[in-house]
Amino acid sequence: MTVTTLFHCSDLHFGHPAVPEQYEAIEALIQTRKYDVVAISGDVSQRARAGEFQRAREFIRKAEQVSETIVVPGNHDVAWWFSPLGLGTPDKMFAKYRQYISADLEPVLRIAGATFVGLNTSQGVNRHTLTWNVRDISIIGHLTRDQVEHARAEFEHSRAGDARIIVMHHNPVKGELSQRHGLKGTQRILGAFAEMGVDLVLCGHDHQEAVHYIEHTKRGTIISTSGTISNRSRGGRPSSVNSIRIAEDQIEVSTLVWTPRERDFIAGPVKCFTR
Repeated sequence: MTVTTLFHCSDLHFGHPAVPEQYEAIEALIQTRKYDVVAISGDVSQRARAGEFQRAREFIRKAEQVSETIVVPGNHDVAWWFSPLGLGTPDKMFAKYRQYISADLEPVLRIAGATFVGLNTSQGVNRHTLTWNVRDISIIGHLTRDQVEHARAEFEHSRAGDARIIVMHHNPVKGELSQRHGLKGTQRILGAFAEMGVDLVLCGHDHQEAVHYIEHTKRGTIISTSGTISNRSRGGRPSSVNSIRIAEDQIEVSTLVWTPRERDFIAGPVKCFTR
């Protein structure tokens, strides 16, 4: 029986909000457990600065020594001020991310038992991401129909029985404390994911850990929302990451929670779902 182990973290925010001992604990955890895949669902930087991306690159490089990795950008990784509303120089928005993290904003990773498709929900400030709330500027995520069809096409090349996994930054399920969706058009997006047989969505953005199961008439989808690894956790909650085990018949999502006393991430809630 093929079993895939997966480490999911998000919102690392290398820069001012950094908590070095938490990064060190995660690096040790990855090196010890040697997960099949390490997935980082965006916001590796705080202000899209070169030094922040360089530190994130070192974190990713260490993970690559023992695991396959997949990374997508978050809204903090986008220098949107270079191209507000499509004006200016759009290529500059992701220039540093492409230089230090990855030239591919929507990577695809195929391993035995699973296909990972990265989708870039962090598209800066454009007409699709504007709302009546000024605080939403540069914050809200969006997926185009072309991006959804790209994911569908990639999954059509998957092996029969492989777990189908989306990696994106913005949360499609309303946060418990924030009471906000990070992604626009969530019903349309989640419906499309169900139609294409997505088993698992890895996301972040909300800065609060959560695991949801979205039931559809055709297929259910598990949403793994990782908390932040920084001092910006929502509601004063501890930082957290998710450790995931994918088998042929079930998916288990375990939340690992930071405890200052032990200076480590310890076992938290565990949820199991039938595939």
